[in-house]
Formats: sequence, C-alpha cells, structure tokens
Amino acid sequence: MRTLALSASLVVLLGIAEATTSTAPEAAENWPGFRGVDARGVAEGSAPLTWNVPESRHVKWRTAVAGLGHSSPIVWGDLVCVTSAISGTPNPELKVGLYGDITSVQDATSHRFVVMCFDRVTGKLRWEQTAHTGVPRVKRHPKSTHASSTLATDGRRIVAFFGSEGLYAYDLDGRLLWKKDFGMLDSGFFMVPDAQWGFASSPVIHEGRVIVQADVQQGSFVGAFDVETGNELWRTPRSDVPTWSTPAIVVDENRAQVVVNGFKHIGGYDLASGKPLWQMAGGGDIPVPTPILAHGLIFITNAHGRLAPIYAIRPTATGDISLKASETSNAHVVWSYLRDGGYMQTPLVYGDLLYVCRDNGVLSVFDARTGERHYQSRLGDGKTGFSASPVAAAGRVYFTSEDGDVYVVKAGSTFELLSTNPLGEVAMATPAITRGTFYFRTRNHLVAVGE
Repeated sequence: MRTLALSASLVVLLGIAEATTSTAPEAAENWPGFRGVDARGVAEGSAPLTWNVPESRHVKWRTAVAGLGHSSPIVWGDLVCVTSAISGTPNPELKVGLYGDITSVQDATSHRFVVMCFDRVTGKLRWEQTAHTGVPRVKRHPKSTHASSTLATDGRRIVAFFGSEGLYAYDLDGRLLWKKDFGMLDSGFFMVPDAQWGFASSPVIHEGRVIVQADVQQGSFVGAFDVETGNELWRTPRSDVPTWSTPAIVVDENRAQVVVNGFKHIGGYDLASGKPLWQMAGGGDIPVPTPILAHGLIFITNAHGRLAPIYAIRPTATGDISLKASETSNAHVVWSYLRDGGYMQTPLVYGDLLYVCRDNGVLSVFDARTGERHYQSRLGDGKTGFSASPVAAAGRVYFTSEDGDVYVVKAGSTFELLSTNPLGEVAMATPAITRGTFYFRTRNHLVAVGE
C-alpha cells in the first residue's frame, strides 16, 4: 500500500485550467491560488536556474512559519500568504518518503488553524488570523497536515478551507468577512474507514463564486458559494471515495463547467447550476491530481490500486464517457494511458508538452495533443518521494522533491537536467513563482529565491 501524501500541491496535483481563478488583468503579475493564474503552473519572464538555501545563495529572505502546512503560497500584490495548523505538540510527526502506512497520527491536542500573510519583498509577517482553535475533528496521515488546502484570492478576498474546521473569507487586511461550517469532512482510506488522512482539496474562485469539492466518507458534494457573502448558490451530492483533488473551471464558447477528479465519478458539472454534464469511472482509487485544460483537452490523471491512468478528454463530453475494457479512446476520450498516471503531482502542460511525474520521480513527457510519448526518465535516486506539483518558467520545468531538492529540467522533447538546488528542509508544497522569484513553503519556513 502506497502512502498518501497530502499537500496543496496535492491537492495538488493536475491544475492547468485555461479559465479558473481570476480574470483580473493584474492577475498575470500574481499567483492567486493553487498553481497560480488559472492554475496553469506557468510564470512569464525570468526565473532563477541555481540557488542554495543552506548556503544563502540567491536567497532573498527566509522566514520561520509556525506549525505544519502543505498549502502552497499564494501571491497578490505585496502579500505572500499561507495557512498552517499549529499543534499543542512541540514537534508534531511528519514522515515523508516512499513507504506504505495507512495509520493516522494520534494528536488530540488543541490546534490553531491560521492564515498568515507576509511582505513579498522583506518576508516580514504583515498579519495573522486564527480561523479556528480546537482539537481537529479528523485525524491526519503522518505525511499530511491539517493545513493542506491552498488559499485562493480574487484580489479583494482571500478564501481559506480547513476541511472539517470550515471555510473562511478574509479581506486583504485580514478582516474576517464570513465563514461556513460543513460539519465533519472525513477524508481517509475508503477500504479502512478508521484510517483518517486529512482534507486537502483547495477552493477555487471564479467570477464571484467559490467552488469547493468535498469527496469524503459520507456526505460528499461539489458546491458553489457567493464569494462576497458565503451564501450557497448550489450543492450537488457526489457518490465517490474520498478525493484530495482541487476542482478546475473549464470555460469555452459552448459552456462553463466545473471539472473534478474521482474514482467512481470523474466528471463535469454546469458552473451555473451544478447539473452533471458528463462522467466516467475507473482509474486510481486515491484521486489527488487536479484536472487541467490545455490545447482544447481536459487532462485527468490519478493512481493507486489497479490502474494509474492518464485521460485526454474533449470539453464537449456528455453522458457516460467511460472507456470499455479494450479501449484507449472513444468519441470523447482522445487518448489515454492506463498505467502512466501520477499519484500525488498535478501534471503540467508547457508549450506543446504534457509533463507527468510519479511520486517516485519517474518523469514521462508526452505530446499533449496526440499522446505520443517523447521520453521517460528519472529524477533523483529513486529513494525520495515527489509530492509537490511542477511549475515552469523561462523554458524550464521545476520539480521539488520531498527531501527539499529542486530539479530543473530543460523544457523540450528530450531530457536534460540543468541543475539540482537544495532548500535544506522537507518540502511538500507546490511553489509559487512571480516577478522572477520563487516562494517555497518548507516544513518550517517560507523562502524567497531569486537572482
């Protein structure tokens, strides 16, 4: 049994939607949610090639962050923001690497669930708000945290999701605007319900709506809420195993839809009403990567159990589009692989290529339109895990290992490793990148790296 590594990077893990988080023009200079603008994971302009955090080389600042959190940093204007869960235990357990363990961490101390925003230039804390204080309603996996969902912002509000501890909206000065309690959202292994692993799906903001996906042991749903008031706009029940994926918004000339990962129900829902549009079943039974849109195709991948598929799906899909046993494509699925999908990481489309990295560091690169495989290679020594999702800039793709080494690969159809850069700490969160600077969330710090 492979371990579940939950992060917002997991939460990470397929997230390039061509119309997702914010439509504001200034969003291009920011990183407003999981995987940045429209969740593409791609930044314009320059980016550092080499750095060394332990040696303070190309480090702009490094700030301590209390507690544990796998949520990715978001950036808006002069703010860099993250969430954290601060336990009453001095050194809470966090076990990374390639191992199999379904048990939960036993920590019944009171936790503070906090949102923190730092100065983008100096790294100094600008404000901190405690969303909730109490013993977590649901336990977490040793590789997970109680703050694994990445924040989302539209430039006016910041939305935080702490699973069973609620959904919260703040203004950019840290004032609480509204909150919602969904009750217990119990994420864990569906075959062993007592194995609780913690919540990780991140909220998405689109045109005045907050979209959330809550696939849990009981009472699963996908829903839309008014970003100004928190009022429910629609909520559609789902029948699936627990899922740690962030939803994607897919908008084209035909329709706007919410696309979600799943095991029993991968599918699309009408953005305005929540009405189901299409669905498919089958794949990995621990779905984590976020669906992504590029070149007119929706890419879905997941893993664990019998299969680890990659699906390239037309956004015009309707009804049940599940592949039959002998099929690799049909009228709605353009191409697929059944055993090459990622477990933890959301893949990346950069240029014409789809990058899919498995949690053991095996990287496969495909032509996004046709599915032709260009190469397969390994990052690292095969002994370290990879949970953070890749990002790209300046003709390079950046992969962060759980051990805190960032592998820089030249973008293209042949493999070329350009550099390996240490962060000096465990790193599970997907980095943010804007204005030529990376913002890494490690176990105990927030780090700004740039030349």
